[in-house]
Amino acid sequence: MASMAAEWVAGYVKAWESNDPRDIAALFTEDARYLTAPDVPPRVGHEAIVAGWIEDLDDPGTWAFDWRILHEEPGIAFIQGRTDYPARADDYINLWVIRFADDGRATEFTEWYMKRSHKG
Repeated sequence: MASMAAEWVAGYVKAWESNDPRDIAALFTEDARYLTAPDVPPRVGHEAIVAGWIEDLDDPGTWAFDWRILHEEPGIAFIQGRTDYPARADDYINLWVIRFADDGRATEFTEWYMKRSHKG
């Protein structure tokens, strides 16, 4: 059986590929907070999260994402990822902190991303 974090990240990747508002909203509780960086105001609730996602969307097929769970315990997970945008020659290292409701949806999602100066 997959962990809560693994199932959530699989759903995130599905939503990233589809950019379907239903897939995006399904990841989060109705009052969830989504922080695109730890020091910015959060997007709060489904409407704001979906609108922000669509505003910042990546077209399917323009990126690749590899990830692993750094740590998971009930209610929280830390994910390390790498996002590659080959056509733009951009490559990012990601750190996600996901706080979960009991039903597996995120109550809070915070991402950090750093552009890599080299690929490898």
